[in-house]
Amino acid sequence: MSAGDELVTTHGENAVRRRLAYRPGGEADIELSWHAITHVGNRRETNQDSFITVPPVFAVADGMGGHSAGEVASAAVVRRLNELAGDLSVTEDDLLEILTQAVDDIELDTGDTELGAGTTVTGVIVSEQADTPVWKVFNIGDSRVYQYFKGALSQITVDHSVVQHLLDTGAITEEEAEVHPHANVITRAVGLGEAPLPDYTTLALIPGQRILICSDGLTKELTEVGIQYFLSTQHSAGDAATTLVEQALNNAGRDNVTVVVIDVHAVGDVIDTGSLASSGIELEPSGDAHPTEEPRAEEA
Repeated sequence: MSAGDELVTTHGENAVRRRLAYRPGGEADIELSWHAITHVGNRRETNQDSFITVPPVFAVADGMGGHSAGEVASAAVVRRLNELAGDLSVTEDDLLEILTQAVDDIELDTGDTELGAGTTVTGVIVSEQADTPVWKVFNIGDSRVYQYFKGALSQITVDHSVVQHLLDTGAITEEEAEVHPHANVITRAVGLGEAPLPDYTTLALIPGQRILICSDGLTKELTEVGIQYFLSTQHSAGDAATTLVEQALNNAGRDNVTVVVIDVHAVGDVIDTGSLASSGIELEPSGDAHPTEEPRAEEA
């Protein structure tokens, strides 16, 4: 699951067509595939990214700080997130408590460092709202969650960065943002002596949906047009994740690159016929077919 750095911290393993229950005590009603890859990149000596793919939690953490402080910070966050494994009723309060504990861990693990230590954390949690499975999207920093669905790519999270603030206020254009000297400066993090402050978004969990979670090592090298192209042309989550990392490294690979790709195959008796067909599974016509709905994102 990792390349270029044996010290990177990961929790979980890749999976193909894994069935999961989204309601405690209920049936295994969701079928997902997921694949995560991290790479040190072409110019960095260490990989300060970490990730977790342990249902119901999928997340990427991109550490920052001098020497090994960044990798310690990102590792602390995914280690704490791993405590949520198997919990089908994770709330925003639960997540905040976990991240607050991670801040304490970071301070203990890194001690006094000249630059301090912190990390982004971005991801999704399988949750439930009104008896319906949903993604609970959370974000601190400038790692991102994207949704690819029916040919369209949508960025679900909003960066906590100086450049994003300048864009929001109209101080710079999209073109200027691409080359801004403060492109790496984030305005929120886990650690650095501050309380964690995640943003949350609720996103429908729909068959045919592909979720991408990534560190900025990917978005530094690929435009959204490129990301959409590679998500649309690769049949499996594994192929998509591998291709995205390879393309980032081929472009320049200036930073650590981490991606998690999740494919939603089925929710209850609603299936994604496209993913089944691409897997070589023959479909029998049925008069009980269910239409696929458009996912909607709601700010929490």
